[in-house]
Amino acid sequence: MTQKPTLMLTDSRTGRKRAFAPADPARPTMYVCGPTVYDRAHLGNARSAVVFDVLARLVRHLHGDLLYVRNITDVDDKILARAAESGRPIADITEETARWYHEDMAALGVAPPDAEPRATGHVDEMRAMIEALAAKGHAYAADGHAYFEVASDPGYGSLSGRVAEEQIAGARVAVAEAKRAPGDFVLWKPSAPGEPGWPGPVLDGAALPDGRPGWHIECSAMIDALIGETVDIHGGGADLLFPHHENERAQSECLHGAPLAGIWVHNEMLRVEGAKMSKSLGNFLTVRDLLDEGVPGAAIRLVLMGTQYGRPLDWTARRLEEARGTLDGWRDLLGRHGFDARAVAALREAGDWRADPEFEAVLANDLNVPGALARLHGLSGGRTARALAPLAFGLDLMGLVPDWDALGAAPSDAGGAAEAIEALLARRAEARASRDWAEADRVRGVLAAAGVTVADIGGRSTWTLAPGFDASKLESGE
Repeated sequence: MTQKPTLMLTDSRTGRKRAFAPADPARPTMYVCGPTVYDRAHLGNARSAVVFDVLARLVRHLHGDLLYVRNITDVDDKILARAAESGRPIADITEETARWYHEDMAALGVAPPDAEPRATGHVDEMRAMIEALAAKGHAYAADGHAYFEVASDPGYGSLSGRVAEEQIAGARVAVAEAKRAPGDFVLWKPSAPGEPGWPGPVLDGAALPDGRPGWHIECSAMIDALIGETVDIHGGGADLLFPHHENERAQSECLHGAPLAGIWVHNEMLRVEGAKMSKSLGNFLTVRDLLDEGVPGAAIRLVLMGTQYGRPLDWTARRLEEARGTLDGWRDLLGRHGFDARAVAALREAGDWRADPEFEAVLANDLNVPGALARLHGLSGGRTARALAPLAFGLDLMGLVPDWDALGAAPSDAGGAAEAIEALLARRAEARASRDWAEADRVRGVLAAAGVTVADIGGRSTWTLAPGFDASKLESGE
């Protein structure tokens, strides 16, 4: 049996790529900060979910197992504000939004984590951690709050490279004059009338008022409860690196004297057509917006995977069109060779259901999905199901074929239009060869307007027909 490659990941703490070495190679662990459930998941949320879904699939492939924990924050200032605005009970909002998140992520092929703790289910553990931090001189009470004293942690800033004074006042918690230093962050805060609350921790012999935990202590406590003192991989979006993950690290490492994470992995942010995504610019896209427009979840997933996780991703309409065409081409190719669940089972039984070594090695090199996709394009020239098995395996590993039985048959017969389609594809190929990109794009636009989806795979172009194909529109391409 060919030895599997070693997974290499860029550790955010050092900025250097290094080998993944889990404490228990037979059962690695990963914790990823999940959604705060008060609204629909936007494309930035989806990118993080897809990145770590691919990483989870790869770790399971390389190590045979994984304990993957992704939390839900279901008590937070944003949730309370949404409840106040809408007049709805907090529990109704969090349950509805969590269900939306699960539905939208499932549509993108994101598999559920092994455990999905909710913050409100671990308040006892958070309270105990706060009391233990205070006993060790890292936390103090002031004006009904509990704060972590950043000055008590000599390693503060070692993850993010930033210092406490850089924290944005008012982020997640209100500024409090009672703090000993501006960078000290909240561990517990009293609840206002009508807000949810739990009995407060006991510091210096006195119980704090009923209240709720700060944001950062939530993840530390859930990691402790479900994984232990150290998780092999801790992940999340780059926007969480500071202050959230820096503060998580400080709490846990000051309490336990052990690293909170073996490797920290952060995916970079998403832009839309070159601009920051925001409601004020009118380019704020949720997953549900796209799904409701009929965009296939796999196409959304492929765009989100198309840029290496450590680099910013620019979401564009052109990339989405290309992703749809690529998927149609792959599915047409595999469909014509009889791939379905039974065929996959037969390949497994024959020992032919396995990864291409080059694909595997590229993907294991810092989760290089773009490079792995390029290798899959190179595997698409097979003429038998056995020869195409590495392509199918790779697509399956990366979550791009959610249901083998739904792959579909070959495209509908284009009748006499096939010759016209092939002629246009030949014209497009000539334009691309001469680097006449405007003409190549024009011809592709004609094909798309007629209902012909083009995919460029392995140096050749394939095509499928969409519902509503109109051969008369091909004439404008002449």
